[in-house]
Amino acid sequence: MNIGNLFQTGDWKNEKHSPVIEILEKGEKIKVRVSVGKEIPHPNTTEHHISWIEVYFLPEGEKFTYHLGRFDFSAHGASSQGPNTSSVYTEPDVTFYFKTSKPGKLFASSFCNIHGLWSNSIDLEL
Repeated sequence: MNIGNLFQTGDWKNEKHSPVIEILEKGEKIKVRVSVGKEIPHPNTTEHHISWIEVYFLPEGEKFTYHLGRFDFSAHGASSQGPNTSSVYTEPDVTFYFKTSKPGKLFASSFCNIHGLWSNSIDLEL
């Protein structure tokens, strides 16, 4: 089995687990937003939540990807009083910048503690 077979995909407009990649600005720095649950909100409770998002970039004409970042979401309403008793919940939504002089493809993966690994990609045109 190939690790790629472990990732699920889906149209983020109809699937709350699929990461959404948005290119917000292009220029000297590229501004990217990656979120999960844009159209259909993900619960993000103690029992059902997105644990992390990772982002990679494959420059056009190159063989290997660059790992741009991993973003962990650790607060899901749990406290010493039990599940969903805290008022603190993180949302799987990150914005970051990176630099590149080449177009290519951005890849995002996310992990739901119940529904496993999800991935999506988008072309970056400069």
